[in-house]
Amino acid sequence: MGDSSCEEECDYLFKAVLVGDSGVGKSNLLSRLDSKPTIGVEFAYRNIRVGDKLIKSQIWDTAGQERFRAITSSYYRGALGALLVYDITRRSSFENVTKWLYEIREFGSSDMVIVLVGNKSDLGHSREVSEEEGRSLAELESLCFMETSALENIHVEAVFLAMVTKIHQIVSQKSLNAKTNEATTTTSTIATRTPTNLRGGKEINLIDEVSATKQVGYCCYS
Repeated sequence: MGDSSCEEECDYLFKAVLVGDSGVGKSNLLSRLDSKPTIGVEFAYRNIRVGDKLIKSQIWDTAGQERFRAITSSYYRGALGALLVYDITRRSSFENVTKWLYEIREFGSSDMVIVLVGNKSDLGHSREVSEEEGRSLAELESLCFMETSALENIHVEAVFLAMVTKIHQIVSQKSLNAKTNEATTTTSTIATRTPTNLRGGKEINLIDEVSATKQVGYCCYS
């Protein structure tokens, strides 16, 4: 998926956050990337190519601060994506998902891409939350969903790719809509000033394609 090269070499820079109860494996998920410790928070960079675009994603972790309820709005500021993680072997962490979801939606942007992640899938013998329960909650809340194992590195890359791809789709669509609206406004202004017999023009189609492979276990409900 690439390395942590300079920002100017990338087409986009996206911020995403890791959210969930302490001990669900958020830091282990982050450790699969190139992490850089900071004061009170940890984050990692990951370059991901989506179609012909190189996207640099900055993934933030709470570094254990969630146990003190020290997460503030600044943690979510500017974030376009969130991985909401629970432990499939701890039902309490799954039950707290709704609390975290409320916080994300309170402090995050309205169109933030949220992926519900059931971690520690390698401990199936100790499972307390079925995959169907996770998928049903994701469908109910219009979230993306995937189970992972940070320990065995199962679906970890896939979940980051799925989130970043969805973010890129939204950002590209916003850009397309903005350009279309601008073009429509400009065309309308010209039309009001141009005699009927001189009107004409060239149609321009603005398309930003996204090419991504569908990941196993990944669903996104809208």
